[in-house]
Amino acid sequence: MNSLDLKLFRDLWHARGQVIAIALVVVCGIASFVMARSAYTSITLTQNTYYNEYHFAQVFASLKRAPEPLKVQIANIPGVAQTQTRIVVDVTLDIPNLPEPGTGRLISIPEQQVSTLNEPFIRQGRYIEPGRGNEVLISEAFAKANKLQLGDSIGAIINGRWEQLQIVGIALSPEYVYEVRGAGELYPDNKRFGIIWMGRDALGKAYDLDGAFNNVSLSLSPGAKEIEVISQLDRLLARYGGLGAYDRDDQVSHHILSDEIKFLEIMATMLPSIFLGIAAFLLNVVLSRLVSTQREQIAVLKAFGYDNLTIGLHYLKFVLTIVTGGSFLGILVGLWLGRGLTQLYTQFYKFPLLRFDFNFRVLATAIIVSYAAAAIGAFMAVNKAVALPPAQGMRPEPPAQFKPTIVERLGLQRFFSPAGRIILRNLERKPIQAGLSILGVALAVAILVTGNYMKDAVNYLMDFQFRQVQREDMRIVFNEPRPSRTRYEVANLPGVINSEPFRLVPARLRFEHRTYRTALTGINPQGEFRRLMNKNSNLVYLPSDGVVLTTKLAEILHVKPGDTLTAEVLEENRPVRQVTVTGLVDELLGVQAYIDIHALNRLMREGKTISGAYLSVDAHLAHQLYKELKRIPAITGISTRQASLNSFEEISAENIKIMTTFLVAFACIITVSVVYNSARIALSERGRELASLRIIGFTKGEVAFILLGEQAILILLAIPVGYLIGYGLAALISSALNSELYRLPLVINNSTYAFTFVVVMLAAIGSGLIIRRQINRLDLIAVLKTRE
Repeated sequence: MNSLDLKLFRDLWHARGQVIAIALVVVCGIASFVMARSAYTSITLTQNTYYNEYHFAQVFASLKRAPEPLKVQIANIPGVAQTQTRIVVDVTLDIPNLPEPGTGRLISIPEQQVSTLNEPFIRQGRYIEPGRGNEVLISEAFAKANKLQLGDSIGAIINGRWEQLQIVGIALSPEYVYEVRGAGELYPDNKRFGIIWMGRDALGKAYDLDGAFNNVSLSLSPGAKEIEVISQLDRLLARYGGLGAYDRDDQVSHHILSDEIKFLEIMATMLPSIFLGIAAFLLNVVLSRLVSTQREQIAVLKAFGYDNLTIGLHYLKFVLTIVTGGSFLGILVGLWLGRGLTQLYTQFYKFPLLRFDFNFRVLATAIIVSYAAAAIGAFMAVNKAVALPPAQGMRPEPPAQFKPTIVERLGLQRFFSPAGRIILRNLERKPIQAGLSILGVALAVAILVTGNYMKDAVNYLMDFQFRQVQREDMRIVFNEPRPSRTRYEVANLPGVINSEPFRLVPARLRFEHRTYRTALTGINPQGEFRRLMNKNSNLVYLPSDGVVLTTKLAEILHVKPGDTLTAEVLEENRPVRQVTVTGLVDELLGVQAYIDIHALNRLMREGKTISGAYLSVDAHLAHQLYKELKRIPAITGISTRQASLNSFEEISAENIKIMTTFLVAFACIITVSVVYNSARIALSERGRELASLRIIGFTKGEVAFILLGEQAILILLAIPVGYLIGYGLAALISSALNSELYRLPLVINNSTYAFTFVVVMLAAIGSGLIIRRQINRLDLIAVLKTRE
């Protein structure tokens, strides 16, 4: 080991506090990047593997009833690789230990286990046996939520008759990775809704569909055009009550899962990249200042004959040693957190296997960025030092040109003590250094603001959507549109305080060449249970004619108020209607098209038909209401606002909050590291000056005040700058996280600013106490002899 390497280890040990602080910045930057990117790549790989191994279909269609021989014509459509016909029916369930009624989606499967499209993966138990019509498989999420075991039974109203279904297997399906019933519901209620697979023969006989089907799924050959296959499939199914075929992108589970993965991709790209970029900048600034404090040592090395390249490599080793240690630890922490985050996602998105994966290119990118920032910072400082002749470099750096400060030119110096005037002079004569210090702390502040913004946005979203827009206790949906008298029957149910009917009409909205499959939602304009509100929480009036779109749907279709949409209705006779966009409304969950329920009835040329109702319920009579609802076969969907809120909190909100908790923790570490390093390097840079002040009579307190007072001014100036940068980054994230599933509003609470201020102040106070101790221990003779 040569003498320079020994010096390297001595320098690292001597500056161990700063080395640890710098390494922590690297750890946080790389860990956040690796955590998010590895989780994203793992979830994507798991999804693709599951879809391929269990044959997830690419085209889907529902219809009233078609004979089984039609399957041959469907299979002959050009581009169709595999065809699966089946029976799908929603039924009311009586679930053990659950007072309210549940909903089960019965899906037929072959009597013998064969490879099919959307093939169930049996996690526990066995496949159904031929001839045993009451044997079923149930979805894992439904089983866990209700603590159902193999051998248990559940009651179901099958075609008007109560039947007991025996559970013989617990399964998963690529079709229901995210288990929602559809019909505008975005979040699962696994306790009250589940998937049930039942033998084709038993289900066909129960619904008079023996030798017929009401649902079909297709896989396509490579190169096949989905739009052409869908068009031909629609023509074949039109006479059988086809409700409009759609591709995988519009399949509810896949659509929501893909949106969540896109959200994760943004989270994994934008926030960690911002963190890594800021960490790289801070690393550059801190290391360049740290190396610049070794100006005299560099001059001594030159005097002993070391050339510029050797000296440059020595200091490159110094900074790369720090970065290498931080990078290695950051990768380990990031992979550990990434695996945990991936497992968290699999709690809500049901996969039979988990494929954790990390991309070496991701690791290489993070390391290269950190190395480059460190190398550039070291090069700039070393290059400046080696440019000086050894004799000049060994002398202290000459003071800047002295001249009266702005305060002195204004005649205000009498208001400041000598120590105060020294602080102002130093700040004014080194504006670039002061500016970089302010920017460094401001970026640390911005990271804190940005990390906490996500929590503020999620909390606002939950309050806005589930307490201001959605105000009903319960939502019930009928198995088919019901006549107007049904609204009175609903209002007279036990425990119902008030009810408001709604009408749902599935439709494909078209504007020019753009289309979107959704539902026209007819509501009462004077209703209290479903309110239309803008982003300022002001009520939006629903006109008697025309449709009001959520801003996200208008963005997708590229429409504005006054434009006319074509609504291709996907029920009954599938009429095509024209409807004018009369307004836009800001909702933060999903996309909707609202219309006056009476206008929708007129548009459909029907009576006062309804599809369901919003209810407010007397909690004391809720048990009686649930008991009554279980006896009504016409009701196939029941959901509560509280269950939806709980589901959102458990899935999207929990994922966001967990990720941002780690990011905020990293931000706190970065902030403390930056503030400490800034103060510690300032002490190294001004050690001779401070010792000189002590010798000419300044007390320890006055010397500490000069150094720490300057740092305090820089930090106080940096905080508002950091707030502005943080707000800008939050706005950038808000615009990026704008999906069909949910949108994060640009909301930053005062508590976030207060939290950030407290963290920075605690970091400043802690660093100040450490620096004050070091100032008190200054060896005046040694400091005057050498800068070290």
